[in-house]
Amino acid sequence: MTTMSHSDRGRSLYASPNGDDWQLLLEPVTGQCFVRHTGNISSGGHVTDIDLASFLASGRNGPEHQALWRLIGTLVDIA
Repeated sequence: MTTMSHSDRGRSLYASPNGDDWQLLLEPVTGQCFVRHTGNISSGGHVTDIDLASFLASGRNGPEHQALWRLIGTLVDIA
């Protein structure tokens, strides 16, 4: 996925001890949600946008995945 515009709105998902960062973002023009991974400076600081389906399909074991699953869980109303 290509990098979205700078007008993205979003929420921090996870920041790793090594400096990597994951954000859940919404591209306001298209309404598309995606995850942005920003690598740490020592690895080049590369930014990668990942569509939500691909991110969720790629695993559940990473702390960044667990953070998104927890966030999704907060949207479920348990009555």
